[in-house]
Amino acid sequence: MTDPLSERLAARTLELVDIASESRAEQPLSEHVLAVLTDAGVPVRDAGDTCVVAGATTPHERPLVLLAGHFDTVPAQDNRPGRIADGAVHGLGAADMKGALAVMIELAIDGPAAGPDAPVDLGFVFFGREELPHGDSALEPLLEREAGLRAAALAIVMEPTSNGLQVGCLGNINATWTFHGRSGHSARPWLADNAIHRAATGIAALAGVPPTEHDFGGLSFTEVASVTTIAGGIAANVIPDRACAHVNYRYPPGMSPAEAEARLHAVCDPHGELVIDADAPSGPVPRDNPLLAALQHAVGAPLEAKQAWTPVAEFGAAGVDAVNFGPGDPPQAHTRGEHVGIDALARSHRTLTAFAAGRTA
Repeated sequence: MTDPLSERLAARTLELVDIASESRAEQPLSEHVLAVLTDAGVPVRDAGDTCVVAGATTPHERPLVLLAGHFDTVPAQDNRPGRIADGAVHGLGAADMKGALAVMIELAIDGPAAGPDAPVDLGFVFFGREELPHGDSALEPLLEREAGLRAAALAIVMEPTSNGLQVGCLGNINATWTFHGRSGHSARPWLADNAIHRAATGIAALAGVPPTEHDFGGLSFTEVASVTTIAGGIAANVIPDRACAHVNYRYPPGMSPAEAEARLHAVCDPHGELVIDADAPSGPVPRDNPLLAALQHAVGAPLEAKQAWTPVAEFGAAGVDAVNFGPGDPPQAHTRGEHVGIDALARSHRTLTAFAAGRTA
C-alpha cells in the first residue's frame, strides 16, 4: 500500500475502529471526531445528542449536498482492537460504517469542493444510535432542530454499498407475535392447548408466504417477512400456555406504514396476537434530481435498489432526497470478521471528490 491517500484512509479507519462506540456509548467517538476536525481547521460544531456537523450546514449560492454517517456499532464480538492486514482494515464497525466515517473526515479535511467553480457545497453529518430501533435514532431529532440541513438538495448516506449507488430503502416492521393456549400435564395433552404447537402452525403459515418482488421506478425491491426469535415453555412435563415469536417484516417503497401493518396482521392474526413494536417507514426513490444524475455519472454504474432499511428514510421524511453510497461491503456488516477493503476506501473518496468537483472519478 504505497498510495498516500489509501494509507491515510486505512490509518483513520483503524483509529476509529479502536474507539468503542456501541449504541448509546458513542460520546467518546463523537468528541474525538469533533477534535480531529477542529484541529484540522474544518468548520465544525457539536450539534448535541452525539451529533456533529461540519462543512456547509445551510445552502448559499450553490446546492448543499450532505454526507451522512452514524457513529454507533453493534456490540463487539471479540473484534476490537482492529488491525490492518491483507489489504483491508479489520475490526468492529469497519464496514458498517467506520470506513465511511474515515472517508467523510478526510473529505472534510481535504475540502474537495473548495473553489469558485465547484458545483456544490459539501456538509457532513455524524450522528448516533442508528443501529437501534428507528425511534431511538439521533438523526431525526437533529433534522428537526437544524432547518439548514432540511434545505439540502441531496443527502448521501454512506451505508455499506460496495461503492454502488443504491436508492430507496425498505420499510422495517418489528412485531411481537404471541400464541395463547392452556397449560396442562404432558401425559394428558388432550386436556390442554399447546401454545407452542399453535406457534408452529402460525410460523409455518408465515414461512409459506413467498418473497414478493415489487417494481418501483424500474428497480426491484423484495417484500419479505421472517420469524427471527421464538421463546416458550414452562417445564419438561408441562404443556405450555404461551409462546412468543419476534417477526421482522420488510416492505417496499410506495407502501405506507398503515398498509404494511395491515398486510402483516392479515397473515398473523388468524394464529396469534400480533403487536407492532416499531415501524420504520420505507425510503422514497428520488426522481428527477440533477445531482443524483451527476453522482451516478461520477460512480459510473447503474442505480440499484437498497434491500434494507437505512437513514435515507429519515431524510426523505424531512423532505430531502437521499441515496446510499459507501465503501463497506454489505455482507461484512455486523459479522465477527468484519473488514473493509483499503482500495474501496480510496475509491469512495475519489468518487465523492470527483462528484463535488463536477467530474467523473
